[in-house]
Amino acid sequence: MDFEYIKNELIKNSEYEYKIFSSKLIPNIDNVLGVRLPFLRKLAKKIAKNDIAENFIYNYDDIYFEETMLKGLVIGYIDCDINKRFLYCDFFVPKINCWSICDSFCNTLKSVKEYKELTFKYLDKYINSDKEYYDRFAIVMYMTYFIDEQYIDKIFKYFDNVKSKEYYAQMSISWVLSIFYIKFPDKTLNYLMNCNLLDFTYNKTLQKIIESRQVSNEDKNFIRTLKRKG
Repeated sequence: MDFEYIKNELIKNSEYEYKIFSSKLIPNIDNVLGVRLPFLRKLAKKIAKNDIAENFIYNYDDIYFEETMLKGLVIGYIDCDINKRFLYCDFFVPKINCWSICDSFCNTLKSVKEYKELTFKYLDKYINSDKEYYDRFAIVMYMTYFIDEQYIDKIFKYFDNVKSKEYYAQMSISWVLSIFYIKFPDKTLNYLMNCNLLDFTYNKTLQKIIESRQVSNEDKNFIRTLKRKG
């Protein structure tokens, strides 16, 4: 396996119709080939088991959206210790430029579940940044691996102090809070009634809770009364 093989596999498995469809879902990204995620995952697992894996992560020229996505998936699948994986993440996170790459990357880092305390501390530098996708990376990691009572208070405190006001950082906060509400309704409600979230993020959180099928109509009616005006 070499870089040329990887490039050819991506081009060979690209679909024009899927390119058009995908491009509509990821605004401001104009370098989509049109390769489906299941194939990218299959190829990433193959690369991760090959001697080329680390060279691919650091040196492959990712021109297309799918090539950047592929690097993130390889980082999730490669067999390495947690500190090495964190180094790969530090290299990759600055490349994240859309919600799709961010969220798929986070969902593939499943090995961090074995090192929760270490990973939670590792994410501090990202949640304390002022960059949209640094923040989203940390927030989606919280949602994927830290929806439990041990971390909820710390995460709420972080959310009150997120520096990035950008759309995809703030929307990820509302997404996570709606999930926290389903699992820990009383604690999350208490937070929402006393939080320092931006009005946009706060109201989006309420909206997502109301849209959930796991929330009772009675609770939804109460949540509607909490909307901030203006």
